[in-house]
Amino acid sequence: MSDRIYDVIIVGGGPAGLTAAIYTAREKLDTLILDKMFCGGWPNMTGVIENYPGFPEGINGMELSAKFKEQALKFGAEIREFEEVKGIIPGKIFEVKTPQGVYQARSLIVAPGSRMRELGIPGERELLGKGVSYCATCDGPLYRDKEVAVIGGGNAALEEALFLTKFASRVHLIHRRDKFRGEKFVVGELEKTGKVNFVMESLPVSINGENAVESVIVKNKVTETEESIDIKGVFIFVGVEPNTEFLRGVMDMDEGGFILTDEAMSTSTPGIFTAGDVRAGNVRQIVAACGEGTVAALSVRNLLVEY
Repeated sequence: MSDRIYDVIIVGGGPAGLTAAIYTAREKLDTLILDKMFCGGWPNMTGVIENYPGFPEGINGMELSAKFKEQALKFGAEIREFEEVKGIIPGKIFEVKTPQGVYQARSLIVAPGSRMRELGIPGERELLGKGVSYCATCDGPLYRDKEVAVIGGGNAALEEALFLTKFASRVHLIHRRDKFRGEKFVVGELEKTGKVNFVMESLPVSINGENAVESVIVKNKVTETEESIDIKGVFIFVGVEPNTEFLRGVMDMDEGGFILTDEAMSTSTPGIFTAGDVRAGNVRQIVAACGEGTVAALSVRNLLVEY
């Protein structure tokens, strides 16, 4: 363990974590970001982002992430990628454990983000990477002129389905309700393409295929009849789960594992703040994550005035 004590360690390099780092580093606080992958978070897997302020023509997700990272580095933040935090020991000085070592800090901002929730149906895990995907931006181009299915009804599902219409010959959008939870604007854009088959009030029962996806079985909730849809790919967007396993017992969470905070982004453990997808009540939008990262950073600044 190094003798160096950071002013703040930020766990997670997505929009919330990088924004927080921009603020803390600009305040001349000794700032370290630890990310289990490479910085950027969900935007790295998004093609065009059209609702982030300042980019009326839209911006590529990876490009936006790169700008966040560049700005944090400009102000002096230290970034260590591919270094996953495995545990935190609270105290006057916090200890943050990774496979590479133990780091110390006077305060923490935890913003490790979330992961896609699984359906838990037969064929999902067995055919992962063989037609089953959780990232249309990553795998969409592989399905040029082929039929695919998208499962979900929120903004992520709608936006990824729209992206897939650029490649697939037909997109079967499967949703368990009679109305979508996502933006009406995107639904309208999907309708305009003429390439989307809306399979409403239906649940996926199984994903089938020997060595690759061949079909999906869906059950209509109203008629209780089952239908087999021939496809080559299935893209699943049915919600997220927080990456907070390493934080259990360290701070208060809700039943879903999302972290409970006050308006200052303070957790139940003094000196630890949070922001982004892992915070209970977050709307899971990039601009919201950035706002929460800002609040967390300013809370850290106010805390460290005492030192």
